[in-house]
Amino acid sequence: MTKRIKSFILTFIAVILLCCMIIIVAVEQWSHTEAGKVPAKTAVLLHAVDKNLVTSGMKPPKFLTTSGTSSYNRETKYIPMSDGAKIPIRIYEPKIAGPHPIIIYYHGGAFLEGYGDINTHDNIVRALANKTGSVVISVGYRVAPEHPFPTATEDSYEALLWAVENAKTFNGNTNKIAVVGDSAGGNIATVVAMMARDRKGPAITSQALFYPLTTFKDVAFNSREMYDSGYYLISRNVMLKARKYYTPNKEMWSNPYTSPLQADNLSNLPPALIITAEFDPLRDEGEAYGKRLAEYGVPVKAIRYNGVMHGFVSFYEVMNRGNHALQEATIYLNQAFNEEIPYNPYDLQIYEHQKTLEAIQERGEAYAIGGYLLGKQTLAKLESW
Repeated sequence: MTKRIKSFILTFIAVILLCCMIIIVAVEQWSHTEAGKVPAKTAVLLHAVDKNLVTSGMKPPKFLTTSGTSSYNRETKYIPMSDGAKIPIRIYEPKIAGPHPIIIYYHGGAFLEGYGDINTHDNIVRALANKTGSVVISVGYRVAPEHPFPTATEDSYEALLWAVENAKTFNGNTNKIAVVGDSAGGNIATVVAMMARDRKGPAITSQALFYPLTTFKDVAFNSREMYDSGYYLISRNVMLKARKYYTPNKEMWSNPYTSPLQADNLSNLPPALIITAEFDPLRDEGEAYGKRLAEYGVPVKAIRYNGVMHGFVSFYEVMNRGNHALQEATIYLNQAFNEEIPYNPYDLQIYEHQKTLEAIQERGEAYAIGGYLLGKQTLAKLESW
Protein backbone atom coordinates (compact mmCIF):
# COMPACT_ATOMS: atom_id res chain seq x y z
CA MET A 1 0.00 0.00 0.00
CA THR A 2 1.48 3.31 -1.05
CA LYS A 3 1.92 6.24 1.28
CA ARG A 4 -0.63 8.21 -0.76
CA ILE A 5 -3.32 5.55 -0.24
CA LYS A 6 -2.51 5.28 3.48
CA SER A 7 -2.72 9.05 3.79
CA PHE A 8 -6.08 9.08 2.00
CA ILE A 9 -7.48 6.35 4.27
CA LEU A 10 -6.30 8.10 7.42
CA THR A 11 -7.71 11.41 6.22
CA PHE A 12 -11.02 9.73 5.40
CA ILE A 13 -11.19 8.13 8.85
CA ALA A 14 -10.33 11.46 10.48
CA VAL A 15 -13.12 13.22 8.56
CA ILE A 16 -15.63 10.52 9.55
CA LEU A 17 -14.60 10.77 13.20
CA LEU A 18 -14.83 14.56 13.07
CA CYS A 19 -18.32 14.37 11.55
CA CYS A 20 -19.38 11.92 14.25
CA MET A 21 -18.04 14.22 16.95
CA ILE A 22 -19.89 17.20 15.44
CA ILE A 23 -23.14 15.20 15.37
CA ILE A 24 -22.73 13.98 18.95
CA VAL A 25 -21.93 17.47 20.24
CA ALA A 26 -24.88 18.96 18.34
CA VAL A 27 -27.36 16.37 19.64
CA GLU A 28 -26.12 16.77 23.19
CA GLN A 29 -26.47 20.53 22.84
CA TRP A 30 -30.05 20.17 21.53
CA SER A 31 -30.83 17.97 24.54
CA HIS A 32 -30.51 20.96 26.87
CA THR A 33 -33.83 22.77 26.51
CA GLU A 34 -35.37 25.71 28.34
CA ALA A 35 -37.17 23.43 30.78
CA GLY A 36 -34.33 20.98 31.35
CA LYS A 37 -32.54 18.09 29.67
CA VAL A 38 -34.50 15.79 27.37
CA PRO A 39 -33.51 12.40 25.88
CA ALA A 40 -31.48 12.46 22.67
CA LYS A 41 -34.27 11.13 20.41
CA THR A 42 -36.73 13.69 21.78
CA ALA A 43 -34.11 16.42 21.37
CA VAL A 44 -33.50 15.81 17.67
CA LEU A 45 -37.22 15.69 16.89
CA LEU A 46 -37.89 18.89 18.82
CA HIS A 47 -34.99 20.55 17.02
CA ALA A 48 -36.30 19.35 13.66
CA VAL A 49 -39.76 20.75 14.29
CA ASP A 50 -38.41 23.99 15.76
CA LYS A 51 -36.24 24.58 12.67
CA ASN A 52 -39.03 23.56 10.27
CA LEU A 53 -36.99 20.61 9.04
CA VAL A 54 -39.97 18.25 9.16
CA THR A 55 -43.51 18.63 7.86
CA SER A 56 -46.75 16.82 8.64
CA GLY A 57 -46.56 14.89 5.38
CA MET A 58 -42.87 13.95 5.61
CA LYS A 59 -42.07 10.27 5.91
CA PRO A 60 -39.37 9.03 8.30
CA PRO A 61 -36.02 7.88 6.90
CA LYS A 62 -36.30 4.38 5.42
CA PHE A 63 -33.57 3.00 7.68
CA LEU A 64 -35.88 3.58 10.67
CA THR A 65 -38.98 1.90 9.26
CA THR A 66 -40.12 -1.52 8.19
CA SER A 67 -42.20 -2.33 5.15
CA GLY A 68 -45.27 -4.54 5.05
CA THR A 69 -48.61 -5.09 3.39
CA SER A 70 -51.74 -3.28 4.49
CA SER A 71 -54.35 -5.31 6.39
CA TYR A 72 -57.23 -2.95 5.55
CA ASN A 73 -58.99 -1.14 2.73
CA ARG A 74 -59.24 2.64 2.99
CA GLU A 75 -62.08 4.82 1.72
CA THR A 76 -62.82 8.52 2.13
CA LYS A 77 -66.40 9.72 1.89
CA TYR A 78 -68.58 12.63 2.95
CA ILE A 79 -71.48 12.13 5.36
CA PRO A 80 -74.43 14.47 5.99
CA MET A 81 -74.88 16.50 9.15
CA SER A 82 -78.21 17.62 10.59
CA ASP A 83 -77.61 21.25 9.53
CA GLY A 84 -77.27 20.26 5.87
CA ALA A 85 -73.46 20.30 5.72
CA LYS A 86 -71.27 17.33 4.86
CA ILE A 87 -68.02 16.36 6.58
CA PRO A 88 -65.27 13.99 5.45
CA ILE A 89 -64.61 10.68 7.13
CA ARG A 90 -62.01 8.07 6.29
CA ILE A 91 -62.87 4.42 6.85
CA TYR A 92 -60.19 1.78 7.38
CA GLU A 93 -61.88 -1.60 6.98
CA PRO A 94 -60.04 -4.89 7.63
CA LYS A 95 -59.68 -7.09 4.58
CA ILE A 96 -60.76 -10.20 6.46
CA ALA A 97 -64.39 -11.11 7.10
CA GLY A 98 -66.24 -9.29 9.90
CA PRO A 99 -68.08 -8.05 11.77
CA HIS A 100 -65.28 -6.04 13.38
CA PRO A 101 -65.12 -3.72 16.40
CA ILE A 102 -65.48 -0.04 15.54
CA ILE A 103 -63.06 2.69 16.61
CA ILE A 104 -64.07 6.30 16.03
CA TYR A 105 -60.94 8.47 15.87
CA TYR A 106 -60.89 12.24 16.45
CA HIS A 107 -57.74 14.02 15.32
CA GLY A 108 -55.92 16.75 17.22
CA GLY A 109 -55.30 20.27 16.01
CA ALA A 110 -56.36 22.85 18.61
CA PHE A 111 -59.93 22.97 17.23
CA LEU A 112 -58.55 25.38 14.59
CA GLU A 113 -58.31 25.45 10.81
CA GLY A 114 -54.81 24.64 9.59
CA TYR A 115 -53.61 22.82 12.71
CA GLY A 116 -54.79 19.28 12.00
CA ASP A 117 -57.15 17.13 9.95
CA ILE A 118 -57.71 13.52 8.90
CA ASN A 119 -54.63 13.72 6.68
CA THR A 120 -52.16 14.98 9.29
CA HIS A 121 -53.12 12.15 11.66
CA ASP A 122 -53.41 9.42 9.07
CA ASN A 123 -50.34 7.56 10.33
CA ILE A 124 -51.80 7.07 13.82
CA VAL A 125 -55.10 5.84 12.40
CA ARG A 126 -53.36 3.46 10.00
CA ALA A 127 -51.38 2.03 12.90
CA LEU A 128 -54.52 1.53 15.00
CA ALA A 129 -56.25 -0.18 12.08
CA ASN A 130 -53.31 -2.52 11.57
CA LYS A 131 -52.75 -3.25 15.24
CA THR A 132 -56.36 -3.68 16.46
CA GLY A 133 -57.98 -5.40 13.49
CA SER A 134 -60.93 -3.02 13.94
CA VAL A 135 -62.80 -0.78 11.56
CA VAL A 136 -61.34 2.66 12.28
CA ILE A 137 -63.27 5.76 11.21
CA SER A 138 -61.36 9.05 11.22
CA VAL A 139 -63.71 12.02 11.53
CA GLY A 140 -63.11 15.36 9.79
CA TYR A 141 -65.21 17.50 12.11
CA ARG A 142 -65.56 21.22 11.32
CA VAL A 143 -63.33 23.63 13.22
CA ALA A 144 -62.97 27.25 14.31
CA PRO A 145 -62.85 30.11 13.59
CA GLU A 146 -65.57 29.50 11.00
CA HIS A 147 -67.23 26.89 13.17
CA PRO A 148 -66.93 27.57 16.93
CA PHE A 149 -68.33 25.33 19.66
CA PRO A 150 -70.54 23.29 19.53
CA THR A 151 -70.07 22.42 15.84
CA ALA A 152 -67.04 20.16 16.36
CA THR A 153 -68.68 18.13 19.11
CA GLU A 154 -72.03 17.89 17.30
CA ASP A 155 -70.30 16.77 14.10
CA SER A 156 -68.33 14.21 16.06
CA TYR A 157 -71.39 12.82 17.82
CA GLU A 158 -73.35 12.66 14.57
CA ALA A 159 -70.45 10.77 12.99
CA LEU A 160 -70.81 8.22 15.79
CA LEU A 161 -74.53 7.89 15.04
CA TRP A 162 -73.79 7.56 11.32
CA ALA A 163 -71.31 4.77 12.04
CA VAL A 164 -73.90 2.84 14.03
CA GLU A 165 -76.60 3.30 11.40
CA ASN A 166 -74.29 2.26 8.55
CA ALA A 167 -72.21 -0.40 10.29
CA LYS A 168 -73.31 -3.17 7.93
CA THR A 169 -71.78 -1.36 4.95
CA PHE A 170 -68.28 -1.69 6.44
CA ASN A 171 -68.73 -4.91 8.46
CA GLY A 172 -68.79 -3.12 11.80
CA ASN A 173 -69.98 -4.57 15.10
CA THR A 174 -72.17 -2.00 16.88
CA ASN A 175 -71.82 -3.88 20.17
CA LYS A 176 -68.12 -3.04 20.25
CA ILE A 177 -67.49 0.69 19.81
CA ALA A 178 -64.62 2.78 21.19
CA VAL A 179 -63.75 6.45 20.87
CA VAL A 180 -60.12 7.55 20.56
CA GLY A 181 -58.49 10.94 20.10
CA ASP A 182 -55.34 12.98 20.65
CA SER A 183 -55.00 16.48 22.11
CA ALA A 184 -58.09 18.42 20.97
CA GLY A 185 -59.36 15.12 19.60
CA GLY A 186 -58.91 13.56 23.04
CA ASN A 187 -61.18 16.28 24.39
CA ILE A 188 -63.75 15.52 21.69
CA ALA A 189 -63.54 11.75 22.20
CA THR A 190 -64.41 11.95 25.90
CA VAL A 191 -67.07 14.62 25.22
CA VAL A 192 -68.69 12.30 22.66
CA ALA A 193 -68.74 9.60 25.33
CA MET A 194 -70.52 12.06 27.65
CA MET A 195 -72.98 13.02 24.92
CA ALA A 196 -73.78 9.35 24.26
CA ARG A 197 -74.48 8.90 27.97
CA ASP A 198 -76.58 12.06 28.29
CA ARG A 199 -78.58 11.49 25.09
CA LYS A 200 -79.01 7.76 25.62
CA GLY A 201 -77.02 7.14 22.48
CA PRO A 202 -74.84 4.20 21.42
CA ALA A 203 -73.09 2.22 24.13
CA ILE A 204 -69.35 2.86 24.11
CA THR A 205 -67.06 0.16 25.46
CA SER A 206 -64.01 2.33 26.12
CA GLN A 207 -62.22 5.59 25.43
CA ALA A 208 -58.51 6.09 24.75
CA LEU A 209 -57.24 9.65 25.16
CA PHE A 210 -53.76 10.74 24.08
CA TYR A 211 -52.63 13.88 25.97
CA PRO A 212 -56.14 15.40 25.99
CA LEU A 213 -57.05 19.02 26.62
CA THR A 214 -59.63 18.80 29.41
CA THR A 215 -60.37 22.38 30.43
CA PHE A 216 -60.55 25.85 28.88
CA LYS A 217 -60.60 27.53 32.28
CA ASP A 218 -57.61 29.31 33.78
CA VAL A 219 -56.57 26.52 36.10
CA ALA A 220 -53.08 26.73 37.61
CA PHE A 221 -51.28 23.63 36.36
CA ASN A 222 -47.54 23.31 36.79
CA SER A 223 -47.12 21.72 33.34
CA ARG A 224 -48.87 24.68 31.70
CA GLU A 225 -46.25 26.99 33.18
CA MET A 226 -43.18 24.85 32.47
CA TYR A 227 -43.82 23.80 28.87
CA ASP A 228 -45.91 26.60 27.39
CA SER A 229 -43.32 28.22 25.09
CA GLY A 230 -44.22 26.16 22.03
CA TYR A 231 -40.86 24.39 21.85
CA TYR A 232 -42.62 21.23 23.09
CA LEU A 233 -45.04 21.30 20.11
CA ILE A 234 -47.88 23.24 21.72
CA SER A 235 -47.75 26.76 23.14
CA ARG A 236 -49.75 28.98 25.45
CA ASN A 237 -50.43 31.26 22.48
CA VAL A 238 -52.00 28.41 20.51
CA MET A 239 -54.10 27.38 23.51
CA LEU A 240 -55.31 30.96 23.98
CA LYS A 241 -56.05 31.22 20.27
CA ALA A 242 -58.05 28.00 20.44
CA ARG A 243 -60.03 29.33 23.37
CA LYS A 244 -60.63 32.66 21.64
CA TYR A 245 -62.05 31.15 18.47
CA TYR A 246 -63.47 27.80 19.58
CA THR A 247 -65.08 29.08 22.79
CA PRO A 248 -65.56 32.82 22.11
CA ASN A 249 -67.97 33.28 25.04
CA LYS A 250 -66.56 32.92 28.55
CA GLU A 251 -69.65 30.96 29.61
CA MET A 252 -68.53 28.20 27.24
CA TRP A 253 -65.37 27.57 29.28
CA SER A 254 -67.35 25.86 32.04
CA ASN A 255 -69.51 23.77 29.72
CA PRO A 256 -68.82 20.06 30.33
CA TYR A 257 -68.78 19.55 26.56
CA THR A 258 -65.77 21.88 26.25
CA SER A 259 -64.18 21.37 29.68
CA PRO A 260 -64.94 17.82 30.83
CA LEU A 261 -62.65 18.33 33.83
CA GLN A 262 -65.26 20.78 35.16
CA ALA A 263 -68.24 18.47 34.60
CA ASP A 264 -70.55 18.06 37.59
CA ASN A 265 -71.14 14.39 36.84
CA LEU A 266 -68.60 11.98 35.40
CA SER A 267 -70.34 8.79 36.40
CA ASN A 268 -71.42 6.04 34.01
CA LEU A 269 -68.78 6.86 31.44
CA PRO A 270 -66.83 4.15 29.60
CA PRO A 271 -63.49 2.90 30.94
CA ALA A 272 -60.65 5.21 29.97
CA LEU A 273 -57.03 4.90 28.98
CA ILE A 274 -55.31 8.26 29.42
CA ILE A 275 -51.79 8.70 28.07
CA THR A 276 -49.81 11.83 28.90
CA ALA A 277 -46.31 13.13 28.13
CA GLU A 278 -43.76 14.55 30.54
CA PHE A 279 -42.87 17.62 28.44
CA ASP A 280 -46.41 18.74 27.68
CA PRO A 281 -48.43 21.73 28.95
CA LEU A 282 -51.54 19.49 28.85
CA ARG A 283 -49.95 16.81 31.05
CA ASP A 284 -51.42 17.80 34.41
CA GLU A 285 -54.97 18.43 33.23
CA GLY A 286 -55.08 15.06 31.46
CA GLU A 287 -53.98 13.32 34.65
CA ALA A 288 -56.38 15.40 36.76
CA TYR A 289 -59.22 14.30 34.50
CA GLY A 290 -58.25 10.67 34.94
CA LYS A 291 -58.29 11.10 38.69
CA ARG A 292 -61.75 12.70 38.59
CA LEU A 293 -63.10 9.91 36.41
CA ALA A 294 -61.83 7.36 38.92
CA GLU A 295 -63.50 9.28 41.75
CA TYR A 296 -66.80 8.69 39.98
CA GLY A 297 -66.20 4.95 39.70
CA VAL A 298 -64.94 4.90 36.12
CA PRO A 299 -62.12 2.38 35.51
CA VAL A 300 -59.06 4.40 34.49
CA LYS A 301 -55.62 3.37 33.31
CA ALA A 302 -53.32 6.40 33.33
CA ILE A 303 -49.78 6.31 31.94
CA ARG A 304 -47.30 9.17 31.80
CA TYR A 305 -44.47 8.71 29.32
CA ASN A 306 -41.38 10.47 30.59
CA GLY A 307 -38.82 11.87 28.19
CA VAL A 308 -41.29 12.84 25.45
CA MET A 309 -43.32 15.83 24.35
CA HIS A 310 -46.87 16.63 23.32
CA GLY A 311 -47.85 14.75 20.17
CA PHE A 312 -45.20 12.06 20.63
CA VAL A 313 -47.51 9.27 19.44
CA SER A 314 -47.51 10.87 15.98
CA PHE A 315 -43.77 10.05 15.88
CA TYR A 316 -44.32 6.37 16.70
CA GLU A 317 -42.37 5.34 13.58
CA VAL A 318 -39.17 6.82 15.00
CA MET A 319 -39.87 6.92 18.76
CA ASN A 320 -40.02 3.71 20.76
CA ARG A 321 -42.15 5.40 23.42
CA GLY A 322 -44.66 6.47 20.78
CA ASN A 323 -44.86 2.94 19.45
CA HIS A 324 -45.16 1.61 23.00
CA ALA A 325 -48.08 3.99 23.69
CA LEU A 326 -49.86 2.80 20.55
CA GLN A 327 -49.33 -0.79 21.65
CA GLU A 328 -50.78 0.04 25.09
CA ALA A 329 -53.83 1.55 23.38
CA THR A 330 -54.20 -1.54 21.19
CA ILE A 331 -54.09 -3.91 24.16
CA TYR A 332 -56.52 -1.74 26.14
CA LEU A 333 -59.05 -1.35 23.33
CA ASN A 334 -59.00 -5.06 22.47
CA GLN A 335 -59.41 -5.97 26.13
CA ALA A 336 -62.39 -3.63 26.47
CA PHE A 337 -63.96 -5.11 23.32
CA ASN A 338 -63.81 -8.60 24.78
CA GLU A 339 -64.22 -8.28 28.53
CA GLU A 340 -65.22 -5.90 31.29
CA ILE A 341 -62.45 -3.58 32.46
CA PRO A 342 -62.20 -3.89 36.27
CA TYR A 343 -62.23 -0.83 38.50
CA ASN A 344 -59.14 -0.05 40.57
CA PRO A 345 -58.24 3.06 42.58
CA TYR A 346 -56.52 5.71 40.49
CA ASP A 347 -52.84 4.97 40.02
CA LEU A 348 -50.70 6.99 37.63
CA GLN A 349 -48.11 4.74 36.00
CA ILE A 350 -44.81 6.23 34.87
CA TYR A 351 -43.13 4.76 31.80
CA GLU A 352 -39.50 5.78 31.91
CA HIS A 353 -36.91 3.06 31.98
CA GLN A 354 -35.96 1.30 28.78
CA LYS A 355 -34.09 -1.93 28.32
CA THR A 356 -30.37 -1.42 27.82
CA LEU A 357 -30.33 -2.52 24.18
CA GLU A 358 -33.41 -0.41 23.42
CA ALA A 359 -31.79 2.63 25.04
CA ILE A 360 -28.60 2.11 23.01
CA GLN A 361 -30.66 1.74 19.84
CA GLU A 362 -32.58 4.95 20.63
CA ARG A 363 -29.37 6.91 21.12
CA GLY A 364 -27.83 5.50 17.96
CA GLU A 365 -30.93 6.41 15.98
CA ALA A 366 -30.90 9.87 17.56
CA TYR A 367 -27.37 10.46 16.28
CA ALA A 368 -28.34 9.10 12.86
CA ILE A 369 -31.32 11.47 12.66
CA GLY A 370 -29.13 14.27 14.01
CA GLY A 371 -26.66 13.71 11.18
CA TYR A 372 -29.50 13.67 8.69
CA LEU A 373 -30.82 16.98 10.05
CA LEU A 374 -27.39 18.61 10.08
CA GLY A 375 -26.95 17.52 6.48
CA LYS A 376 -30.28 19.09 5.54
CA GLN A 377 -29.36 22.32 7.30
CA THR A 378 -25.97 22.42 5.57
CA LEU A 379 -27.51 21.83 2.13
CA ALA A 380 -30.11 24.52 2.78
CA LYS A 381 -27.36 27.02 3.63
CA LEU A 382 -25.33 26.09 0.54
CA GLU A 383 -28.39 26.50 -1.69
CA SER A 384 -29.09 29.93 -0.21
CA TRP A 385 -25.58 31.22 -1.10
